[in-house]
Amino acid sequence: MHRKEEDQGALLLRCLIWVLLGGAAAFAVALLVLLGASFAISAGAVGEELGGRITVAACVLGAFCGGMLAVGRCGARALPVGVATGAAFFLILLTIGVLAFQSAPQEGRGVLLLCACLCGGAGAGLAGRLIRPKKKRRK
Repeated sequence: MHRKEEDQGALLLRCLIWVLLGGAAAFAVALLVLLGASFAISAGAVGEELGGRITVAACVLGAFCGGMLAVGRCGARALPVGVATGAAFFLILLTIGVLAFQSAPQEGRGVLLLCACLCGGAGAGLAGRLIRPKKKRRK
């Protein structure tokens, strides 16, 4: 028996909501990682020259955590949901950056952050797929 169109529409809407919430959670996790890194830099435990690498690592970790949230709650295809969460996180970063600082990332930093967000989301999609394998159908 096939699902009705209303059920598929409801599933799509539910997944879209969880993708956006996962992007917001990814933003919060990245902010917490960057806050901890800023404390470490100001204490002298970490050098300032590692700021770019820490930013990329925060994006990967944030996208992974937000993607795991979205993949776990959505219940649909894990990899596209994870990648979409990473893309939503990047768009949230870009929007807040433009609104707060009136400038977009320069010198290829935007592409680097986009790749970090997408890789973190894809990792969450793959990990979510491994944690909760596909159910076998009975005939």
